Amino acid sequence: MSRVMCYRCFWPKSLCWCDSIQSMETKTLFVFLMHPKEFKEEKANTGRLTHLCLKNSEIHMGIGFDDDEAVQALIRDPKNYPVLLYPGTEARNLSQGELHPTELAGRRLVVFLLDATWSGARKMLRLSPSLRLLPRVMFTPSSVSRYVIKQQPQEGCLSTLEATHELLLSLEKSGLDSYPLPDQLLGLFKRMQDYQISCACDPTKSGYRRKPYSEPGARRLSQGHSGARRTNFFKKPEPTTEPAITVQDENQASPPSSL
Repeated sequence: MSRVMCYRCFWPKSLCWCDSIQSMETKTLFVFLMHPKEFKEEKANTGRLTHLCLKNSEIHMGIGFDDDEAVQALIRDPKNYPVLLYPGTEARNLSQGELHPTELAGRRLVVFLLDATWSGARKMLRLSPSLRLLPRVMFTPSSVSRYVIKQQPQEGCLSTLEATHELLLSLEKSGLDSYPLPDQLLGLFKRMQDYQISCACDPTKSGYRRKPYSEPGARRLSQGHSGARRTNFFKKPEPTTEPAITVQDENQASPPSSL
């Protein structure tokens, strides 16, 4: 017999997160462009949890978004200032105040975030010329990824939830927005991972890995040309004082979102 699901957080009703989430008000509109694989198959999708934490946010599923009427309406609206969160040499670093509130001229900041793996995100951009034309923003991560149950493809990459947390910190620092509940996102992220790890340690539960997780900082990063390209976009974060967690390599986590 299948389990009853909550179709807000997409977890079983017995594990539903919704009652413990306080939706935050922000001036910025966060638009999560979610790859179908993340939307339909990824049990630990952090973009969906992040969306539930942000009252002013939307999720749109797809690969190409030039024919998505809702997405295109947000881009064309003269009352909006749309940007794409994606690293690169021309991206404006919000951590360094490279986007000033006066540039918005009263318009609403709309940040598009790609919720996909790196290869999926590249395909989404390739099939969406309108997204490629948007000004790009980025940030300098304040910490290495806290993603215990998944392997990040490169140092500096973060999950969608972590990227949104860092983005909110940078927006507040730049005077572009406020971050009313800075502990909620990371707290939810930890609870979700703690549950996954506890299931992996329970021999009565099927469908979970049975190997221990290695420490994220000790994992071997991606090699090859794509890994080299990503390295150029990221600055090494300052050492964190948080206690290390014993973990082991898992599947690669999503990107820019993994920014």
